[in-house]
Amino acid sequence: MRKSPWILVICVVVGGLFGSLLGEILLAVFPPGIIQNVFTQAVHPGLSPPVTLDLWLLKVTFGFTLKMNLLTFIGILLGIFVYKQI
Repeated sequence: MRKSPWILVICVVVGGLFGSLLGEILLAVFPPGIIQNVFTQAVHPGLSPPVTLDLWLLKVTFGFTLKMNLLTFIGILLGIFVYKQI
């Protein structure tokens, strides 16, 4: 039976959200130090500043930023693993 690509997207998003949540919990629980730096150091890829398209009648602004840390990447990989097991 063929798997839907939407299931993969859902697994990756849920895995990423779970990893980000776990990273925020570790940030609050552990004191500042090596463990907190390794697991909670984040990168922020995205469009900064946002891009604006002005069409005289309509003005549209496009922009996004992702906050990704090591646990987010681990959660995404876990989501892909779960997708392969389904």
